[in-house]
Amino acid sequence: MTDKPANAPSDHQDGANQMWGGRFAAGPDAIMEAINASIGFDQRMASQDIAGSRAHAAMLGTTGILNDKDVEVIRKGLLTVLSEIEGGTFRFSTALEDIHMNVEARLKEIIGEPAGRLHTGRSRNDQVATDFKLWVRDQFDAAEGALVSLIHALLEQAETGADWVMPGFTHLQTAQPVTWGHHMMAYVEMFGRDLNRVRDARARMNESPLGAAALAGTSFPIDRDVTAKALGFDRPSANSLDAVSDRDFALDFLSTASICAMHLSRFAEELVIWSSAQFRFVTLSDRFSTGSSIMPQKKNPDAAELIRAKVGRIFGANTALMMVMKGLPLAYSKDMQEDKEQVFDAADNWMLALAAMDGMVRDMSANRESLAAAAGSGFSTATDLADWLVRVLGLPFRDAHHITGSLVAMAEAAGCDLPDLTLDQMKSVHSDITADVFDVLSVENSVASRTSYGGTAPAQVRAQIARWQEMLT
Repeated sequence: MTDKPANAPSDHQDGANQMWGGRFAAGPDAIMEAINASIGFDQRMASQDIAGSRAHAAMLGTTGILNDKDVEVIRKGLLTVLSEIEGGTFRFSTALEDIHMNVEARLKEIIGEPAGRLHTGRSRNDQVATDFKLWVRDQFDAAEGALVSLIHALLEQAETGADWVMPGFTHLQTAQPVTWGHHMMAYVEMFGRDLNRVRDARARMNESPLGAAALAGTSFPIDRDVTAKALGFDRPSANSLDAVSDRDFALDFLSTASICAMHLSRFAEELVIWSSAQFRFVTLSDRFSTGSSIMPQKKNPDAAELIRAKVGRIFGANTALMMVMKGLPLAYSKDMQEDKEQVFDAADNWMLALAAMDGMVRDMSANRESLAAAAGSGFSTATDLADWLVRVLGLPFRDAHHITGSLVAMAEAAGCDLPDLTLDQMKSVHSDITADVFDVLSVENSVASRTSYGGTAPAQVRAQIARWQEMLT
């Protein structure tokens, strides 16, 4: 080991000085280095960073800014760096701040002087915006696949139970009978909107920032269309100031994730309730349940509960990035380094929640008998009775509502349900009621009668299943 003078800069300071150039006489303080470095988390964008650099280098060659020899040396060097990162042998340095400078420094060690030419016509500002966009775009693609899979799982459940009756709830109290298939299709519609949001946001973000440089573009004769096409973007971004300061794509991602996570949480809450001993509507598989350390009878819906909890982290990430961006003047500010950790965390938890919900839906069994027994309780066909009074006896709905309420009170006092009342008891409330009324008081007839578009009638449910299956092919 060679001794250094007491006032000599440390190795990491040497690296920092080389990176920043001649403007700074001394390296950063250790605290400044710690707050400034992002390599601890942005190394996740390594493959995107190298893809962007490869596209940029190739473009510099096609435009004649770099010669073919340098371009080829850079290309091979970048592939070597990528293989080291993927193989786990790459040594990341906090002194080099971020993934961009770590890659560039290692590239210089491998190929020497040509590495210094790679950064011609670009800045870390457009480089990080490009890397981050590529990473978020990959996450949108992963979310699209996960949502399609979850929707297919729900469609399978809906098809199995298209005519299985169950209670529909408002205020978590029995309202009207519906079918299991209809309830599953409600979540198909929710996650279908999430799928549309994913696709819409991905299309909107697909503009390349590369070539915007620091904020004003570059005087080099670059071709931004070439790099945009190479990286799978639809076009280059049209304003260099906006290109480097825009994080709308990340906010779109977090907003979309938040809405979807809310839907996942609502479904998770229902699964928690439905799998309880008090409901017994569904049985969750052992793969997505846990036991108790003290109560041997317990089977806990922990996967559903954890999905429900993860919403807070995703919502929090959305709020955090909004707070980072809300007061920033154009163009780039260092505050924007705080854009990634919450997006990474939200993406991890969103993908995990989607996968867990997909698994639970595929594995769970609906308990048809319990659903049917609950469907007929709580005076669930009271609305059918009121509709019958309007349709058959010609009563105004408000009068029918009042008569039905009186009959419900009578049944409640007698400790029975509406179909258990006798015809004489019903006539005591309204003399024109006939025995035909009992035809509408069964839950099966109730759901079969709801044939309006989007209704719970099995025929309507099967039509919606077929519509979605066609859309997803």
